[in-house]
Amino acid sequence: MQAKGTIRHGVSRRAALKGAGALTLASGIGGFPHIAKAAGKVIRVGMNTILSGRVALVGTSSSNAARLVIDKFNAEGGAGGRTIELVVRDSKGRPDEAARVVRDLMDVEGCEIILDSEASSGAFAVHEVMRTRGVLCIHTNSETSQLTADPKMHIPTVFRSARQGIQDAVGGGQYAAAIAKKKKLTRWMTCSPDYVYGRDNTAQFMEYAKIFDPAIRLVEGAWPKLFQPDYTPVITKILQEKPQALYSALWGGDLSAFIDQGNLYGLFHNIDTFAVNLGDYSVLKAVKSLPKGLHSGSRYNRIVPHSAANEAFYTAYTKRFPGQWPTNWSWQNATGAAFMCDALKKTGGKTDGKLLAAAIAGRTIKSPFGVKGTITMRAEDHTIIDYAVAYGITEPVDPYLTDIQMADWGAILEHEAEWKKKKGYA
Repeated sequence: MQAKGTIRHGVSRRAALKGAGALTLASGIGGFPHIAKAAGKVIRVGMNTILSGRVALVGTSSSNAARLVIDKFNAEGGAGGRTIELVVRDSKGRPDEAARVVRDLMDVEGCEIILDSEASSGAFAVHEVMRTRGVLCIHTNSETSQLTADPKMHIPTVFRSARQGIQDAVGGGQYAAAIAKKKKLTRWMTCSPDYVYGRDNTAQFMEYAKIFDPAIRLVEGAWPKLFQPDYTPVITKILQEKPQALYSALWGGDLSAFIDQGNLYGLFHNIDTFAVNLGDYSVLKAVKSLPKGLHSGSRYNRIVPHSAANEAFYTAYTKRFPGQWPTNWSWQNATGAAFMCDALKKTGGKTDGKLLAAAIAGRTIKSPFGVKGTITMRAEDHTIIDYAVAYGITEPVDPYLTDIQMADWGAILEHEAEWKKKKGYA
């Protein structure tokens, strides 16, 4: 993929409609050849993401997944005679560059909608750019709870189609506490990236692990910088503290590098390790020797949820992009693109931000990534619910996770509501 290129989408209508469901992402979304655009003015959709450096693979997986959904939309005739043209730009993982790129996408490239495919470090910068624009923007990757949970952050035309940290924390904390009680794991340490997502996610995970098991206590935390090349000082610190359990919110290339370097020191032999972001194929396949028995969040896995629709998405993705596999960022971008396309159909191709926002808020769509086959965009805070939240145990062969336990969304919503009240967000 060319970071500075413009990507046009269009496919055979008959091929795309074959077996397609009304709103199901997994139906007819992969393997289409590009053809000329349908008649009518195209809708330019801008996507800013990370296409260079250690985590470029997950940025590429974002645009890949959006393409699948957009191709299906175009193949079905688009909306109001209009099809979508996706314009992808590289932010290099820098917040200042993300903000600049998004402004250029709107002001220079003429993009009418933004899919903000940044990590949290860039998403907050993009969020402020969008505050006065009145343009539909969907944050597809940032998981920092504050982005949508804090009413002060609310922008009427901005949504999030990514996991939210507090929701993952409740499900992960409950899972970890059950393991801790069974194995009497009381001494915990953390190792997470030193920026807003890492701090936010780790604090929430430990808070709920201790709520579900009050015997848990945190003895120390390590905070490596984002994209740090050498984890030797961090690993040495962990070995010196001798925790019984370790939690990490490292992700992408940072997590695979941490595991590879930790293996050299036998770090994972006697420490129960919980890594929320390990479940991504990009990490699992990048690790030189994946330790068996680590506890991992599901992120994206073809068997979580274990459904025909999810397997179809995986098959379509790997067929369309040989040698590549979906990531957590993939399903989140596919979901964001699906809400966008659904809204465009309802507005007849009109891209006015207020009209599109009204079509998305409170909307439930069919989705391969929902625990019950659907995902809802909550109207009150513009974030998704009912997606798969799960933990499992690593094994070094496909599908890489076993003993998968799905979190209960009833418990997640109950604890999330209490958390919002405590934070003054409700």
